[in-house]
Amino acid sequence: MPHCIIAGGGLAGMAAAAALGEAGFQVELFEARPFLGGRAASYGYPTAGGVETIDNCQHILLRCCVNLLDFYRRLGVANRIRFYREFHFLEPGGRRSRLAPGVLPPPAHFAGSFFRLKFLSWSDKMAVARGLRAILQGSASPELDSLTMAQWLASQGQPRRAVDRFWRPILLSAVNEELDRMAAAHGFQVFRLGFLGGPESSEMGVPEVGLSQLYAAGQWQRFPNVRIRTGEKIERFRFAGNRAAAVVAKGAEHEADYFICAVPHHHLPAVAPEIPLDLTPFQHSPITGIHLWFDRPVTDLPHAALLDRTIQWFFNKREGRYLQLVVSASRSLTELPRAEVIGLALRELREFLPGAREAKLEKAHVVKEMRATFSAVPGLASARPGPRTRFPNFFLAGDWTATGWPATMEGAVRSGYLAAEAVSEAAGRAAKFLIPGVT
Repeated sequence: MPHCIIAGGGLAGMAAAAALGEAGFQVELFEARPFLGGRAASYGYPTAGGVETIDNCQHILLRCCVNLLDFYRRLGVANRIRFYREFHFLEPGGRRSRLAPGVLPPPAHFAGSFFRLKFLSWSDKMAVARGLRAILQGSASPELDSLTMAQWLASQGQPRRAVDRFWRPILLSAVNEELDRMAAAHGFQVFRLGFLGGPESSEMGVPEVGLSQLYAAGQWQRFPNVRIRTGEKIERFRFAGNRAAAVVAKGAEHEADYFICAVPHHHLPAVAPEIPLDLTPFQHSPITGIHLWFDRPVTDLPHAALLDRTIQWFFNKREGRYLQLVVSASRSLTELPRAEVIGLALRELREFLPGAREAKLEKAHVVKEMRATFSAVPGLASARPGPRTRFPNFFLAGDWTATGWPATMEGAVRSGYLAAEAVSEAAGRAAKFLIPGVT
């Protein structure tokens, strides 16, 4: 049985482990932290009533994330994801709008609810419709990676209100980057795949359990040949001649036939300096998660996008009393003290939710993920490596590699599957794990 060691227990490493485990490989997955999940994880937060498990930040998916859903199926947790067909938008003052697929066939299935949106004027809606038609009719050309989404929208004559209230809320949350930094290729991808595809492709999935519960030890019992080694940090890879020979963890060497390095790109030079990649084009984009607990329900909505303010989304985690707020590309908040972030969030939330104005805030918690994702800037595609390296038994995985996607959970799983395919081919046991999709 061929033996593969994987460094990194995020989604990329876990996806590779699950795929290779099913394919009959002996797999050892090393993760430095005491739990799996990487940046998509949960942890214990101490409260007066004990320790409560919370996610570092709300992570969502769309049903078009077919490889992520396939990974959940492999772990037996696909039923832990709840899907919503409707997207809710709130304006300051509390006025609601709803975007949901209707009876028309794709790509016009959102037309009915779109033209009923209250927060856009008729001229704004017509401009957006022209922009969506241009995306649908346009080609996925390399030129889209050389300009920003803001530049493309300007070239299409999109009004400021349409940009601020339609394009930005959707794309900022999907790509974790501002429109003036985001490669237009990723903006095209979000709309083509999620909103202009099939009527179910845009359904939003929200885990019903803590993120780390999705990857708990019990889920891995279905892979008897996969060993999960949490709390064991790989210090470096050792190479001999033209091959990877071993990893060093806790001072001990562990040998294998094949190796996958699924660590964040900024950790690669420390563990494998023999891999000569130019990582200077990679920048980071932060995400801030704000957890608020109230003494009473403050909303009946499961989630909503918040327009015209710093806070971009809220997710109703427990009967309207516990909300998770999300700010993507949150550079404006990274230097603020947490108390100020909480105060800003509470003030803004009360503009949208009348119920929050009288409710008492019982506790609050702020999570700043400074390196949440790589920044999906124009020109980055050429710097993202594939899974293969100059060493025939050493492979790369991670959402930062060449997946065709921005830094998303789907992109991470795609990279893990691609690395697993490369390992299988190198072992003379070629297999396909990646489910093709729109890229």
